[in-house]
Amino acid sequence: QLQLVESGGGLVQPGGSLRLSCAASGFTLDFYALGWFRQAPGREREGVSCISSPSSTTSYAESVNGRFTISRDNGKNTVYLQMNSLKPEDTAVYFCAADTLRQCVLSPSEYDYWGQGTQVTVSS
Repeated sequence: QLQLVESGGGLVQPGGSLRLSCAASGFTLDFYALGWFRQAPGREREGVSCISSPSSTTSYAESVNGRFTISRDNGKNTVYLQMNSLKPEDTAVYFCAADTLRQCVLSPSEYDYWGQGTQVTVSS
């Protein structure tokens, strides 16, 4: 069974950092592009960052560029999202996803497999 499981979310103060992890089981992430998305209450799901396969080309939403970093560890079958300088507007449920076309795009509709999400709350 193909599965993605996110972890690492939580409550953090503005200016703080979190690292999200997304571990895959039932398939090998080497052959997929991977993306991080988020969805705040009452808003559409939006792309945050993605990383292609095999070149590991990355892309970021303008709102997080320079603060977030995506990376992949194919040996651990895991993708990460390092989030620094967090702001209250970063509060959302964060999802990871895998794309069989292996291209880094920030459109949720392009992705085939999704995790269940992890809550990130930035508040003082």
